[in-house]
Amino acid sequence: MNSQSYQYTIFIGLADRETGVQKYSIEKYLSVLKNVCSNYQVAFSFHSINGGYFHKDGRYIEENTLSLMMVDVQENTVLEIAKDLCAFFNQESVMITSSPTKILFVNEHLHDTSKTTVKTDKYQSSEKEKTHKKFTD
Repeated sequence: MNSQSYQYTIFIGLADRETGVQKYSIEKYLSVLKNVCSNYQVAFSFHSINGGYFHKDGRYIEENTLSLMMVDVQENTVLEIAKDLCAFFNQESVMITSSPTKILFVNEHLHDTSKTTVKTDKYQSSEKEKTHKKFTD
């Protein structure tokens, strides 16, 4: 039986929920985000993007947004991280998306001219290792 890996993305707006203004620099928000992920011992990637949001009272705001991507993390941990970031960034809400994903790690080094190894993630029913000969001049 195959276990499925999921990619989760949390979208966190940076405009304060009460004032509609971003209070701090993106770098300061990133520092908090990185600290939260470190405390939960979660590997992550992020993007700084722009987005629009309709508040419950009907106000529309365009704001800087951080998207935090995580793979191979328990859903309850993702929810706890989302709650922390929502509170720390004083947001009305944050959005979480999830999608099934396949993870491949490619390990290649310039000094190794004989082969390339590709391993599928640890959740595949049978772990496969493929070795490919590199092109040589």
